[in-house]
Amino acid sequence: MKDFNPLLSFTVLSQCRILRCNSEYLFATNHLDDSLNEDYCIALRSYSLCTQRSAWFCRGDLVYHSAVQGIEDLMIQHNCSKEGAVSLPRPRVPAENQENLHLPDTCKYEKSFYFKQHQKPTYLHCDVFGNLHIRTFYNDFHTCRVQGAWPVIDNNYLSVQMTNVPISAHQNISTIRKVTAIFKNSKECIDQKVYQAEIDNIPAAFVDGSVNGGDRNGANSLVIKEKSDAGHVEIQASYIGTTLLVRQVGQHLGFAILMPEEVASSHTEEQDQQLCVSGCPFTERLPLNSPIDNEEEAKAKCKEKLQVEDIYFECCVFDILVTGNPNASLATFRAVEDAKLLHPDKETFHAFRNSVAGRPTVCCMFLLASVLWIVFLHYG
Repeated sequence: MKDFNPLLSFTVLSQCRILRCNSEYLFATNHLDDSLNEDYCIALRSYSLCTQRSAWFCRGDLVYHSAVQGIEDLMIQHNCSKEGAVSLPRPRVPAENQENLHLPDTCKYEKSFYFKQHQKPTYLHCDVFGNLHIRTFYNDFHTCRVQGAWPVIDNNYLSVQMTNVPISAHQNISTIRKVTAIFKNSKECIDQKVYQAEIDNIPAAFVDGSVNGGDRNGANSLVIKEKSDAGHVEIQASYIGTTLLVRQVGQHLGFAILMPEEVASSHTEEQDQQLCVSGCPFTERLPLNSPIDNEEEAKAKCKEKLQVEDIYFECCVFDILVTGNPNASLATFRAVEDAKLLHPDKETFHAFRNSVAGRPTVCCMFLLASVLWIVFLHYG
């Protein structure tokens, strides 16, 4: 990650055509039923060929690697040969309005969980905002310099990746340029859906143009809506009890999620390096305190909207100081609004440096990092 070249990476990813491959496959299979196995095999071979043509340009793209793995699984499932006919994509027949379709009980996470456990699920909240701050599922706050593509969430049901770039060539601070979310196939509820947002392009639709989970009976257990009054796009995945928000503030993207603990924990040890689970790696963390002039002015600006001097307040001051732009405070203001909306425990909404609930934090190491940061700025 340290050798990441944001210009080269953006050039490569901008030429990645995996979303077109995905759409062509969906167009080709939308009308098929399980009895048409050979037609599925033709569509899968065509899909595979499309991804092979995009391999070099897409090598760092999460959606691409998910598609390649998905094709292999489907080829085995349908007993398809890798050799054989391929075809052009077929025109998609628009689905009927599904707003009033009855959802199966298995696609209502809270109801299903209560039936099995006789209690309501425990929810976790995570958000990523500004330059670049993370509140993990366990209420740990980190400020990170992570650049390139990083997994935010990666479990059995949902994968979210963010792509970060430096705010300038001379600063070690990054911001989110792109968010990609993959809602994985759920046989009884939804087809696999991919959502992608970039700076100045936050669509209220999935990459295939749809606004729900497909053509299954449980399709409306995954819906996407534009909340114009709140300034964000909201994705409600009720089949996994999850709500995801994506917004743009200035030239920053922000991301927030509410997810059941059972869903968030459904991952392997190899998938444990998720920013919402473990935070950013220690070597990528930055201290919030920074000896820069005009700190009082920055605090006064943050005080306009943040009356409590908690870690959100510190993030706000940090962003103004490192960017020199008072409007950088808006990212934190919006993140606080998202947290008020999504955080499951209003009593722990405000978090403070020495009393953050959740996993144990390495306070001494954080203090050491802060001292080294000050020495670096003073003598560097």
